Amino acid sequence: MSIMDLIEKGKKNRQKKVRVKALKNVAIGAAIGTTLGAVAGVFLAPKSGKENREDLVNAAKELPEKAKEIVEKTKGKVEEVKEKIKEKKTKNLEEQEVEA
Repeated sequence: MSIMDLIEKGKKNRQKKVRVKALKNVAIGAAIGTTLGAVAGVFLAPKSGKENREDLVNAAKELPEKAKEIVEKTKGKVEEVKEKIKEKKTKNLEEQEVEA
């Protein structure tokens, strides 16, 4: 394995870490956005205070389940990206072996 190969491998590892971190940030942003959207919807709805409080309580009860769904979807996306990265890595390694 040459120095260029090691440099390229390090570069690819850094890129992989950046992609995974970006996906995590997207998931966190989606969860926060969903929460803020639900709260804003409750407060901006033309209802009485009592109805708003009831809606807020209901939304708060539903929030953990929605957050779990978002987390599960995000985990699935992260796993898909990991698999694609593994496939590309394997393909690149095979190409390097053929070239060597």
